[in-house]
Amino acid sequence: MPEAGLPGEPLLVIEDVYAGYGGGDVLRGVSFPVLQGGVTCVVGPNGAGKSTLLAAISGVLAIRTGEIRFRGRSIVGRSPGQILREGVVQVPQSHSLFPEMSVRANVEMGGFILRDRALVQRRLVQLQDTFPLIRDRATAKAGTLSGGQQRLVEFARCLMLDPALVILDEPSMGLDPKTRRTVFDSIRLMHQQGRTILLVEQNARAGLRLSTHGVVLETGRVRLSGTGEEVLNHPEIGELYLGGARQPTPYPTGS
Repeated sequence: MPEAGLPGEPLLVIEDVYAGYGGGDVLRGVSFPVLQGGVTCVVGPNGAGKSTLLAAISGVLAIRTGEIRFRGRSIVGRSPGQILREGVVQVPQSHSLFPEMSVRANVEMGGFILRDRALVQRRLVQLQDTFPLIRDRATAKAGTLSGGQQRLVEFARCLMLDPALVILDEPSMGLDPKTRRTVFDSIRLMHQQGRTILLVEQNARAGLRLSTHGVVLETGRVRLSGTGEEVLNHPEIGELYLGGARQPTPYPTGS
């Protein structure tokens, strides 16, 4: 498991961040913490700045002003590879497996920066308990898996580095309701195992239901933040982003 901090302490802090493309700011003063041991879910309409935020955290996009601190140290100006080695791993929105390679080989690729091959194999065995699919379909080509199965393999691959922070970008996008439930159950399991997760999710209700903290982005600014339950129950947010007032349906619904 990743090196632990105290539960509830900020693991990642985004502070007054301005960033964008071509001289224009998409993020306009974004600030919020990602707390150790929690699931922080970021929601908002298209164009709110969610993808830009993840690009800035991962070092893909340079910020114009502001600060991003991980474990108390600035990661502004670090390369994506350096941030990866710090313990921040992101599963992208689009499927990223190598389709002609086996499931096992794809998962092992997640440990490509590890020189200890025995450690890679130990982590692979450990991950088979969390994701039985990677044992059951170990020799199958990744391209033959369903979209939901591929997502679970991507989750397993990202955990090969035993990251301190797992960033998930729209993990349920394009999945049917049953498969979405499986994906959300896997996220909940990772959290129960002690992972700190930053989740950007277009399925706002389901994402906020499993989160400990919620953040609403709107036009590059934080419109609302609080516990997942507070954001889910906020009447204005419900009308704007959740399709009306919350209905008392049990989790998980995938809807």
